[in-house]
Amino acid sequence: MLAERWLARVVAVRPEEVRALLWSFAYFFCLLASYYILRPLRDEMGVAGGVRNLQWLFTGTFLAMLAAVPLYGALVARLPRRRFIPFVYHFFVANLAIFWLLLALDIERTTVARVFFIWISVFNLFAVSVFWSFMADIYRSEQAKRLYGFIAAGGTAGGLAGPAITYGLAEAIGVVNLIVVAALLLEAAVLCATRLEPRQEAAREASVGGGAFDGLGMVLRSPYISGILLWVALLSIAATFLYFEQAQIVADTSSDPAVRTRIFATVDLAVGVLTLALQFVATGKLIERFGVGPALSLLPLVFVGGFALLAATPVLMVVIAFQALQRTANFAISNPARETLFTVLARDEKYKAKNVIDTLGARGADAAGGWLITGLRALSMEARALAAVAIAVAAAGFLLSVVLGRAQARRAIVGTGAQH
Repeated sequence: MLAERWLARVVAVRPEEVRALLWSFAYFFCLLASYYILRPLRDEMGVAGGVRNLQWLFTGTFLAMLAAVPLYGALVARLPRRRFIPFVYHFFVANLAIFWLLLALDIERTTVARVFFIWISVFNLFAVSVFWSFMADIYRSEQAKRLYGFIAAGGTAGGLAGPAITYGLAEAIGVVNLIVVAALLLEAAVLCATRLEPRQEAAREASVGGGAFDGLGMVLRSPYISGILLWVALLSIAATFLYFEQAQIVADTSSDPAVRTRIFATVDLAVGVLTLALQFVATGKLIERFGVGPALSLLPLVFVGGFALLAATPVLMVVIAFQALQRTANFAISNPARETLFTVLARDEKYKAKNVIDTLGARGADAAGGWLITGLRALSMEARALAAVAIAVAAAGFLLSVVLGRAQARRAIVGTGAQH
């Protein structure tokens, strides 16, 4: 087939993998397009709520995660995969309908904006975590190294389409009505997910089982899983430092919400173009050739160099370029490598422990990073000193990347991961 010949040029896919690969690509495309339609609106609401209040929004997000994680754990324990994955996304669509109604009627707009900021942060991590848990459940470690780059490109293409839709339709249909477009794309993602379920196995598939809080115990018992959590936390803290600097510099640049929203959308577009190019031509080949550890280490190295440059030249163009570069390194190389770490875990760990890491770990680190920055600023620490702290955090992430890469390789060789 023509599609198979074209795919063979950009990804090392086998004929029996083509169908699942394309549906996985489409699933991630719809999911990320939905999120990136909403992301510029979220960032603008964060700035509108006051840059000095961002640490409270990050803390609110973490508290929301504390409530959501055990509920998700209970859902996973009781429902088979083919039921709980659509349920999660339908729930988020219902939430979007409520936000659309409140914003369209202009009810308590400031309060709704702050809640929406927190909700989007929760939605993003849960939606993407569920996706990658599903991928780790249907692809083996060897397949992940070959195929995850292309699958991640689906999300990047969606990340490119989302801000383009926002940029093109915001004035035509109104910013609030973009929420409806995002909800429709989320429903399309559910359709793709159902197409990935093997029909012959769906009828006899059992739930993962266990309890609502199993994920926390899994993280605490396993040095490998806790190492992944620490890596996510360190890089999340570094990203939070950058996010706060970006918010401050953008707020100082313009007081016009439309201008600020366009700045955020421009960053998203730049990240999408750069990442898509890398994922199509390089990601799978780089991870397969050099291994997971070197791929993981790229992101902390970008943070080290970027914060050094930002400390020397704290201006808008530098922070935009830095943000675009670190997100490109994350999405194109380090994130597919990080998701490969989970392919060598047991099935229940792929859903429960991974969700704890992707939600509580990431947002807990965001909250910790936000209060750390607030505390350091209260001590009159200037931008250069804050950059030095961020560089130290990123350097620790680099060392951990090497350790995790070696551990993943050992687990893959001995066949610890579940086979599907």
